[in-house]
Amino acid sequence: MSVTGYAYPWDYLDDNGAPGRAAALGIDVVALAATYHATRVATPLHPTRRITELPHSAAYFALRDDIWHGQRLRPREPEAWIGADSFERARSLLTREGLEVDGWIVLTHNDDLGEANRELLVRNAYGESYSYALCPRHDDVREYCRTVTQEVLRVGGLRGVVLEACGPMGLDHSGTHDKVAMAQWSTVERQLLSICFCSSCEIALSKIGIDPVLLSRSIREGLARGVTSMEEALGVDTAAVATCRVSLATTLQHELMVAAHAVDPSATITLHTSANPWATGSFPASSPETLAVVTCAVANCWNPESAGAELAGLGTLTNELGAYLRLDNEWGHVDEDLAQYSDLGVRELHLYHLGLLSQSSAESAARIVSRWNTARSDSNMDDVEESLNDR
Repeated sequence: MSVTGYAYPWDYLDDNGAPGRAAALGIDVVALAATYHATRVATPLHPTRRITELPHSAAYFALRDDIWHGQRLRPREPEAWIGADSFERARSLLTREGLEVDGWIVLTHNDDLGEANRELLVRNAYGESYSYALCPRHDDVREYCRTVTQEVLRVGGLRGVVLEACGPMGLDHSGTHDKVAMAQWSTVERQLLSICFCSSCEIALSKIGIDPVLLSRSIREGLARGVTSMEEALGVDTAAVATCRVSLATTLQHELMVAAHAVDPSATITLHTSANPWATGSFPASSPETLAVVTCAVANCWNPESAGAELAGLGTLTNELGAYLRLDNEWGHVDEDLAQYSDLGVRELHLYHLGLLSQSSAESAARIVSRWNTARSDSNMDDVEESLNDR
């Protein structure tokens, strides 16, 4: 049982107290962003900043020209005030506080490279591309992901890597001014709009005997008549399409595990994932074979209503199960669910996000982590539940 807190490198720029605040929460590991997409975040406890806006995706470690030479996809460098060595600088500050550090790598979610290489994007049944979503069916995309993963580990001083968006991104995207939620699409509608029809995925579908033209038409017609299940929309092809879509993620995941261990055989591999073959966001599906060998499989528990199903789906397939929780006002719900999560096999809390904490949410997070750490001192999970319920 352990606790990982997530953070950006710029959380620790010009804030000498930030590493100590992280350690004071009682966490074990900081998942530090080595790559990230465009974002706008609040920094409530930073001494000189309140709003940090990053206009494009970037890598926060030094990019070596000899490594990236000849590759189609190369990450962009960060804003000058952050600096290309910000990941390494933040890692050093955190390790001095006695914290272990993982390189948190956001892979196929890349708005900058997507805009510049639109033929490599996920494309839906209407022929519309998702500008933030690189499709890992393309060799160039997987090469980029392998290189990023290896280069982050080569920075050194890391326990391992945390892999986010390690597979195809679908419709769901927490983007700047994203208004898709106003359509109120059902889960099935969002899943149908997440099936990729890029040129490489069309070839892959054809190889397993599925006509991509007919399949995209079936999806469009299903959406028009308001289907309520994937089977109703896809018919006899449902299982084959699901298998094909899962292979998008699992091929990439396998390649990255091999690539990571080629650099550091002892590196931990933490994977953001789902047991749902139609997963639509940055927690793509994984196969049982992949889940059996990753160090920890982390389920998205931001939504308390779906958290139980996500954890139950992964719990029987992985050796170590983690729950990804928010550190803001959602704590009121998460605190009540911690005992249930432990029953479902959770051994790692993954807490989002250290740099976004207000004073009140930091105090709440510290209390939750304290309860978890007290409970985990006894290996009997019945005692974990009892301790978490004794509030």
